[in-house]
Amino acid sequence: MLSEVLLVSAPGKVILHGEHAVVHGKVALAVALNLRTFLRLQPHSNGKVGLNLPNIGIRRAWDVASLQLLDTSFLGHSDGAVLTAEHVEKLKEVAGFPEDCVDPERLAVLAFLYLYLSICRSQRWTEENLELINKWAFQGERVIHGNPSGVDNAVSTWGGALRYQQGKISSLKRPPALKILLINTKVPRSTKALVANVRSRLLKFPEIVAPLLTSIDAISLECERVLGEMAAAPTPEHYLVLEELIDMNQHHLNALGVGHASLDRLCQVTTAHGLHSKLTGAGGGGCGITLLRPDLERPEVEATKRALSGCGFDCWETSIGAPGVSVHTATSLDASVQQGLDSL
Repeated sequence: MLSEVLLVSAPGKVILHGEHAVVHGKVALAVALNLRTFLRLQPHSNGKVGLNLPNIGIRRAWDVASLQLLDTSFLGHSDGAVLTAEHVEKLKEVAGFPEDCVDPERLAVLAFLYLYLSICRSQRWTEENLELINKWAFQGERVIHGNPSGVDNAVSTWGGALRYQQGKISSLKRPPALKILLINTKVPRSTKALVANVRSRLLKFPEIVAPLLTSIDAISLECERVLGEMAAAPTPEHYLVLEELIDMNQHHLNALGVGHASLDRLCQVTTAHGLHSKLTGAGGGGCGITLLRPDLERPEVEATKRALSGCGFDCWETSIGAPGVSVHTATSLDASVQQGLDSL
């Protein structure tokens, strides 16, 4: 039973290279971002367990006694047991959601309920056990995404940079802390539909699309090699290579059909400022990343951010290779984070 406030955080993540190609057995490079999600667990004596997710407008509470009376045998008995569609339907009943609910906000509530009921039931929770954290996080991903790769939860658990291929995940040694811009075009898209479209294009034009996927794989491998060299002694030449790889991969992804006018605009704006960008993730809108060389002058970075904001995009300046899941004390938190938590 929690007796005091517990503060934890986990990093966000982006794909550097390998989007869509990874679905077809190629290598993808995923990195943790120094943009973190914070969680505050606080004990209460009101007999309720509350969930407050201010960024997506969720505030819910349940009677602990009522949850304890639920028949949770459907959850299984092992840590991180395989989640099924039947589990999700049962969770919808507990939450009082309709059967056809698929919006992200309600799926976030279902993920919380699944983890809360399962973890409290197992009574084996330990913060130090990263393997267990990763296993539970993967199940939360399954509630929301159905059949995730495991990359997102792994990067947020261990941090740093990961190499992923055909279900095998390994850490890159000492990835350099590259500075980037993360840009949200705010154009919604369906990852499932985009993946299906690439598969369809591959079946229709196998001699064209298969070489594209092989080339994206080679880009991922070359980036991995360069990052390995930069861990020892980064040079300006390394950044030039990374910029070339970004440009080539963006063109390949456009050829696969996962580009979007908003992403083209993003690349045009950053190119005008001498910077190099690509989509990250599924494409079709969503987010892009821009590499910031260490020799960039501060006014140029700020001008680029203003130009992107002028397009209606959200823009964050951050770095890759962040630490994984972490425990914090209240005094160690940045003032803005503490202020945000205090306002809940």
